[in-house]
Amino acid sequence: CDQIKKATRLVEKGAKLIGTNIDVCGPVEDGIEPSCGAWTSVIEKATKKQAYFTGKPNPFMMRAALNRLECHSSEVSMIGDRMDTDCIAGIESMIDPILVLSGVSTMDTIEEFPYRPFIVLNGVGEVPPVEFKE
Repeated sequence: CDQIKKATRLVEKGAKLIGTNIDVCGPVEDGIEPSCGAWTSVIEKATKKQAYFTGKPNPFMMRAALNRLECHSSEVSMIGDRMDTDCIAGIESMIDPILVLSGVSTMDTIEEFPYRPFIVLNGVGEVPPVEFKE
């Protein structure tokens, strides 16, 4: 709570509010807990300043990764456990999204979104192996 108060004061004084991702919660062993998006929204409400998120689902992050890896979007997939960040990040970056059901999103929550993942798997262990070209 002290860190939220400090961040709020800094943003009030002109600091830029930058978040890593918009995830409002994340899975933990015994359920879920607040994540970056939830904490950032508290500061946004208090300061009336809107955060800029550098990570998912920001397509800039995905493009930067593709450039760094020297890959084309047709050569990769976005694997994640969230429809609202991971899958939309893939779609907006023209990367096939693979949803794994080992985290936040479930088969039921998929229906809440107007878009769909390319593939739905129970976990990352089900991702098929890929043969790399030399």
